[in-house]
Amino acid sequence: MLVHGNNLEQKEQHQTKYQDKDSKKYLVEIREKYNSWKKKNETLIGPLNKTDEKDSKIIEDRVSLLNEYKDFLDQQHFAEKFDSRSNLHSSVLEEFMYYLFRDLVAHISPYALIGKSHSFKDLFFRANSFDSLIKKPNALIEKKDHDFAIGTSVKAEMSCRGSDEIELHDWDIPAVAIECKTYLDKTMLQDASTAAEQLKQKNPNALYIVVAEWLKLTESVNLKKYKIDQIYVLRKQKNTDREFRYDIDYVKNPIYSDVIEHCFFTVRNFLIHDWEGGISHGLEKGFLI
Repeated sequence: MLVHGNNLEQKEQHQTKYQDKDSKKYLVEIREKYNSWKKKNETLIGPLNKTDEKDSKIIEDRVSLLNEYKDFLDQQHFAEKFDSRSNLHSSVLEEFMYYLFRDLVAHISPYALIGKSHSFKDLFFRANSFDSLIKKPNALIEKKDHDFAIGTSVKAEMSCRGSDEIELHDWDIPAVAIECKTYLDKTMLQDASTAAEQLKQKNPNALYIVVAEWLKLTESVNLKKYKIDQIYVLRKQKNTDREFRYDIDYVKNPIYSDVIEHCFFTVRNFLIHDWEGGISHGLEKGFLI
């Protein structure tokens, strides 16, 4: 759940990398700032599963904390020491999603899945002989990782008739899947759309969202053809390559609380209401989709 904190801890405990003087110094500075960010988010409660007049203020406070921490972490010397492959910077947004939805999900159910997910993608059977097939299913579960998900974890037992051999399987089923990006370009959009389509084939009621700080798409991109339910651009800004973000004339927009608020309310509304659908329900109305 605390993916950014785990990423930071891995760097602190790495036996070969990040052993130079600067890395150690920077990690101590980041750890102090991270602990403060984490504590303040854990102290701040809400929003919950019922609408409250304080909801907007709580989200605004969470976004303010996020901007403060992101501005600290996005300093040039940190960005140059810990590049994009380290996932230090990108994991901040994933952990923020946990803080944003933690109390909502906890008030719906203490058993719900929240955080990074190894989600069900497909199921197939691969016995090496007919004799093996009639003794146990030989099921293989294909899974897909999601940056952040809200859903449920499933444990299943499978066995063949007349056989005592039992297979145990477990996987996650997201109700909401959120892909977190520093910036969103066309290739990433296509990949996210494919993941959304695969998820909805197995769970048609699922909600798939992409959250990005910056956008790297042109007007020629037809968003309607993609299977994503919503795309949020948190800074309301086009992407600029990292080296230009430190130019003296560059103005970096903050992460806007109204965008985060729309995302939260969309997810909450989805989670607390019934998912009407199916042939029988549509037949009552006279239109099916």
